[in-house]
Amino acid sequence: MAWIQIRIDATHETAEGISDALSETGALSVTFIDAKDDPILEPLPGETRLWGETIVIGLFDALTDMDMVVEQLKLWPTMPKDFNHKVEALEDKDWEREWMDNFHPMQFGRRLWICPSWREAPEPDAVNVLLDPGLAFGTGTHPTTALCLEWLDGLELNGKQVVDFGCGSGILAIAALKLGAAHVTGIDIDPQAIESSRENARRNKVENKLSLYLPDDQPSDLKAEILVANILAGPLKELAPLIAERVQAAGKLALSGLLQEQADELKTYYEQWFEMDEPAHKEDWSRLTGIRKS
Repeated sequence: MAWIQIRIDATHETAEGISDALSETGALSVTFIDAKDDPILEPLPGETRLWGETIVIGLFDALTDMDMVVEQLKLWPTMPKDFNHKVEALEDKDWEREWMDNFHPMQFGRRLWICPSWREAPEPDAVNVLLDPGLAFGTGTHPTTALCLEWLDGLELNGKQVVDFGCGSGILAIAALKLGAAHVTGIDIDPQAIESSRENARRNKVENKLSLYLPDDQPSDLKAEILVANILAGPLKELAPLIAERVQAAGKLALSGLLQEQADELKTYYEQWFEMDEPAHKEDWSRLTGIRKS
């Protein structure tokens, strides 16, 4: 399918109003990008943070009369009176194929490789996880996932029981199993994530060692020697008592999905239940680890 887009110059004061106007005039999607290569941190849940100079992009079907769209935008009350804009056609691409072409095998720690299922593993004798994330989060490219994979690679997992809290694509659960864990329980709020984890477990021939649950279905007596949770700082704090309950005495914990400025507060909060280590950082993100108190 062919597309056409309109790019409109904005500031942080005008961007939201322009977005509303584009939506009301039929845009199929609206995107904000930085006009001055000035990166900002990922917004917190429920928060929208914009650059000082922003380009707002509205995406339309290629058959749309863009002259009429521009005239409608000029009349919209939330639009600046004079706005710079550019209308351009988009090349019709196989976006899924392009993404697949750019997802390469990656090494984490000493032994562990994450390999796209459609590529050959570069180190056949290494611990290789074959991954097709599908609609679920988790390829290893995000710093939070990388931090968790590196932590798992550094553990002695042989025979251990593990919980993957927020399992997504199953990347952490399957990595733990390939590194020697006896059994992993994966929990996620998204049914698509459960299905993605299940398919990736089959692909790696570890499906018999992986149990998957939606939160309401998880066993009430579930406990493990190791728990990893790669979600967000807000849910990690909200779910802290439940997460702590899932880790047996002297068990190990890893938390990720939090920004560096959130790490110290969350570390202090978890010290109610765990002997916490100093945070580990990658780019703007952090990982917390600890050992469950007796």
